[in-house]
Amino acid sequence: MTKKEDLGKLGEEMACGYLVGKGYKIIERNFKKPWGELDIIVIASDKTLVFVEVKTGSDSDSFKPEDQMTLAKIRKFKRAAALYAGHRPELIEGKKGWRLDLIAIIWGDTPVVRHYEQVV
Repeated sequence: MTKKEDLGKLGEEMACGYLVGKGYKIIERNFKKPWGELDIIVIASDKTLVFVEVKTGSDSDSFKPEDQMTLAKIRKFKRAAALYAGHRPELIEGKKGWRLDLIAIIWGDTPVVRHYEQVV
């Protein structure tokens, strides 16, 4: 495993801990299909189905993790979430629907977590 992959896994672990601490219920992690990948799928306390993309960077990087969310990545993220929601209607029927969130983590001596709700 590369250093970048290790950092990504650490970021996803931290994001899960953050989400659970905020009252989210984790449904699935690292969902992969030929048509897309979703990092974390959760149910918010208001019963909204939430798809979470996690971007992790190091405090020594010259860019923010948020900068990694290009327009092409946002389109793929939205498409994968829509297909997942379409295949799991029981998770959204009679509830608040679904949304796309981004968690950006800067890994360092004191990691920083930034949560952006409804990025699209």
